[in-house]
Amino acid sequence: MATAKAADLVFEERKDFIMTKGKQKKNLKCDSDSLAGCVSQRACVYCGARVVLNPITDAVHLVHGPIGCSSYTWDIRGSLTSGPDLYRFSFSTDLKEEDVIFGGEKKLALAIDELVEKYHPKLVLVYSTCIVGVIGDDLEAVCKAASKKHGIEVIPVQSSGFIGNKSAGYRAACDALLRLIKPDGIRLKKTSSINYLGDFNLAGEVWIIKNYLRRLGIHVNVAFTGDSRFETLKTATRASLNMVQCAGSMIYLAQKMEEIYQIPYLNISFLGLEDTAASLRKTASFFNDESITASAEELIKKETAVVMEDIRWYKEKLQGKKAAIYVGGGFKAISLIKQFREIGIDVVMIGTQTGREEEYQTINDLVDEGAVVLDDANPSELEKFMVEKGAHLLVGGVKERPLAYKLGVAFIDHNHDRKHPLSGFVGAVNFAREVYSTLCSPVWKYV
Repeated sequence: MATAKAADLVFEERKDFIMTKGKQKKNLKCDSDSLAGCVSQRACVYCGARVVLNPITDAVHLVHGPIGCSSYTWDIRGSLTSGPDLYRFSFSTDLKEEDVIFGGEKKLALAIDELVEKYHPKLVLVYSTCIVGVIGDDLEAVCKAASKKHGIEVIPVQSSGFIGNKSAGYRAACDALLRLIKPDGIRLKKTSSINYLGDFNLAGEVWIIKNYLRRLGIHVNVAFTGDSRFETLKTATRASLNMVQCAGSMIYLAQKMEEIYQIPYLNISFLGLEDTAASLRKTASFFNDESITASAEELIKKETAVVMEDIRWYKEKLQGKKAAIYVGGGFKAISLIKQFREIGIDVVMIGTQTGREEEYQTINDLVDEGAVVLDDANPSELEKFMVEKGAHLLVGGVKERPLAYKLGVAFIDHNHDRKHPLSGFVGAVNFAREVYSTLCSPVWKYV
């Protein structure tokens, strides 16, 4: 009885974060710390910072904390590289009980010395973890001294913080990037040049979008942070536009770059046919160039024609299926609703870890009446609404996979671990193919 009352209490505290009937005239509460004891699906602040910065391919990524923190995020993104692969390593100071008692600053300084001597990087990123915040090591001072000693950039990533709000980790990563891209001298802008923010080159997705933009006559100056390097990141302030794919992780950086360097930004999404076409048109419109606009229309027409036959075939097979979505950012959730609609699937539950109020308003407008919309869910809520709504499929990340399989529901990883691209026109077909092969597998006959 006590357990039931406790559960009811938690649900009562969560009621402002959940809409059980889509299209309600209600603002969903969001962008708050997780409730203590609620077992949120969010990750820690350090994890949020690491997933953003890890794809910088030629940097040393040094985790100042216990070995478990480093192993938790080792090779956390399925990010591909066209050159250096130093980012694939996960270095740690491996703090132990003695370091917690007496401090770990000397150990950190020695670790930086050793890594610089062995790998000769131009950039070292040092991540603080929860324990560093507790014992009070001065990360800033150690990094400053190491930078002066070795003549390279040693940047602290202030990512201490227990499970609460993953957005704080994104902000810590963006603050580190702002320090990195600060120009040393005169900043010369390139025309028809953009920075592509919020794509981490999972399965080579940055390369797909770069190819599209190249066909439009637009140069991608630097991607944040998929397949990026120290030297290219240092040129970021020369671009004439920032395109933001993942608003959850990069909107803060885009806003600060507009404020400091007067570089405007556009929110776009290259997930699904509808949003990919809209984003190409939106980008072309910014440059107000007839040749770029014409190239965009030609590309959209050509690439859509290539994939439409496959999309129609999958849509015919998937009619009547219901999907649940639980992903990191609101931008991805919005695109997924449209993408499921393209292949004939109804979204009956949708939630995010770091969605913003305006994103939830868009989600609420897109879903059918009766759909469940929720922010920062816990496993019991996901299970409850998936069962109630009769979802056949859950799209999420690695933490949601066991929950789906436990319920006998199909699962698709839309997060770090996947090995096939889901961006662009080719990504739309890959997504439809994966949904079909997962939902229509003979294995469900035996569940």
